[in-house]
Amino acid sequence: MIIRSKGIQTTRKSLFDGKGEAEIETLFVPDEFEAPVRLCARVKLAPGCSIGLHQHIDEDELYFIIEGAGEVSDGDSKSPVSSGHSILTRSGESHFIENTGSGDLVLIAVIPQAHTQ
Repeated sequence: MIIRSKGIQTTRKSLFDGKGEAEIETLFVPDEFEAPVRLCARVKLAPGCSIGLHQHIDEDELYFIIEGAGEVSDGDSKSPVSSGHSILTRSGESHFIENTGSGDLVLIAVIPQAHTQ
């Protein structure tokens, strides 16, 4: 399936009490997948902006950094990240990400099928 840019929805909002606003481009909506996927989006954070600390329950989240540099944390420790890094947050874990660079931090965020109990 090919999605043209005219079908991509873009929103700007603060995420989980993070600093500033994130620009979120929905790449695919959940019903376009055969397997359950809650989120597939391109997220852009301007310098100094962040996605605040939040926990994932019954789901994992994958970030793939495609541009820029920043810092990611699991709430206890912080690590630098940049283009090419992947970050996996498993169910029950918490994380935040902040753009600490001088240019935009751009990532792909995917939240796959929820865990079954």
